Amino acid sequence: MRRNLQRRGAAGFTLVEVLVALFAMAILSGFSWRALDGVMRTRDASRAVVDRTARLATVLTQWEQDLQAVHDTAAVPALAFDGQTLRLTRRMEGGVALVAWSVRQGHWQRWAGPPQASVGGLQEHWLRSQQFQGTEPGHLNVADEAGDWQIYFYRGNGWSNAQSTGDAALPPAVPASGVLPPREALPTAVRLVISLGGAKLTRDIALGPGGG
Repeated sequence: MRRNLQRRGAAGFTLVEVLVALFAMAILSGFSWRALDGVMRTRDASRAVVDRTARLATVLTQWEQDLQAVHDTAAVPALAFDGQTLRLTRRMEGGVALVAWSVRQGHWQRWAGPPQASVGGLQEHWLRSQQFQGTEPGHLNVADEAGDWQIYFYRGNGWSNAQSTGDAALPPAVPASGVLPPREALPTAVRLVISLGGAKLTRDIALGPGGG
């Protein structure tokens, strides 16, 4: 009897036992792979969200810096919105530059011209910016999936549409190449309302002391 038990133990696993073990390992490996794949997908999604959030924070910081550096030269409108593009003049090293923010074909764009030390140069950039298509050199796509956007100015004691008429005054000099729009008195603050990726973003920024 003892010899029979010893022989059976020495014979090892049967084919059925091996197949059952392999099947069990395959099931466990499948579960492990699904769990690992889920972790990797979650990590990638979280990283994408973090990257988008960081990029948006950078864009909003630039937006805030542009508005807080608005400088009224009296040569061109210091801040104007036409429904598609917000144009502003801001202080920069070397002079005053024209900056244009716009939404075109699902892209939120920013363009900044070189600093100008002369009235004529600034007026020329302002007039050229009226013809921008968003493909000119210097245009930067700061955000994708951009939808409708609107700008509001804080005038007096409340917010109003930036396209509504405020206190206006004609610029002191008009270039021979065209006619500049009236220059309006600057608001106290600017409200941005824009759709990005299907979500609505609202941001209020007070103008810097140099613009008021």
